Amino acid sequence: MNPPAAIPLPHTRCPLCGGSNGCAPAACGSFDTPCWCTGVRIPAALIARLPAEQRGTACVCRRCIEGQPAAPVADCSAIPTPRGHSSS
Repeated sequence: MNPPAAIPLPHTRCPLCGGSNGCAPAACGSFDTPCWCTGVRIPAALIARLPAEQRGTACVCRRCIEGQPAAPVADCSAIPTPRGHSSS
């Protein structure tokens, strides 16, 4: 495990799903900022899925911890418009 940094690293993305991890210290640059994750236990199996270089340095998002990874963003421009409906 990596030793704690003196200031939070600016890792604002979950290393598992790529979504926002909601890490307040990473976003503001101070460990004095309260964060949702301080009261959460991250399962060892989830930590084992992290790339070695990101263990102890990047926060996993709440959705991944709860077993519900972020849904992929849909590209709505690729969805055909139903017949009889105008997109404008």
